[in-house]
Amino acid sequence: MEARKLDKRFFESTRGQIVTILRGSPCTVDELAGKLDLTDNAVRAHLLTLERDGLVRQSGLRRGPRKPHFTYELTPDADALFPKAYDTLLNQLIAVLKNRLKPSEIEEVLREVGRAVAADAPAANDLESRVQIAVKVLESIGGAAQVQEREDKILIAATGCPLAAAVEAHPEVCRLAETLVAEIVKVPVEEKCDREGRPKCRFEITPQKGPKE
Repeated sequence: MEARKLDKRFFESTRGQIVTILRGSPCTVDELAGKLDLTDNAVRAHLLTLERDGLVRQSGLRRGPRKPHFTYELTPDADALFPKAYDTLLNQLIAVLKNRLKPSEIEEVLREVGRAVAADAPAANDLESRVQIAVKVLESIGGAAQVQEREDKILIAATGCPLAAAVEAHPEVCRLAETLVAEIVKVPVEEKCDREGRPKCRFEITPQKGPKE
């Protein structure tokens, strides 16, 4: 697909709104219709065009009251629509660091950046609030994440990655985001990002045992 940029007119179009919604999380036709106040058939027509353009694809099935519904997500090509002027600079910066520093030193630099970004986040007393703050900070740098409860773990999961272009060439960049989240939530965090195809952020949070916050 020929490289394109997401301009204001595209944002204002219905297809642009669909792309923006799907950037946050996969949706069914019914969900998109509800968010956009359109009929199911109108949404399907727009999705068909976006699929033809290689920007959207079916991603799975979700149970419904009568029958399962297909969910739709963005393709890796869709990331090219979003302006990312920092991509080339960040990749070059990491490449230069790799030529000058040891792997352990590069990791510490990335973690220091994560700590610096987290330093501006508001404080909160309870873990739930801190997790929500971490999600908002990730969103502020271009991520779109959701919180999932999994037994004794909390998972911050996203359908994309704000540092996708850099992560593809330099996976160690995930340490930056891992440290950012850990600094905000104040409990152990382990990044388990999915780097296959379109990178997806995954941060596993382990609540500390003891008196309930």
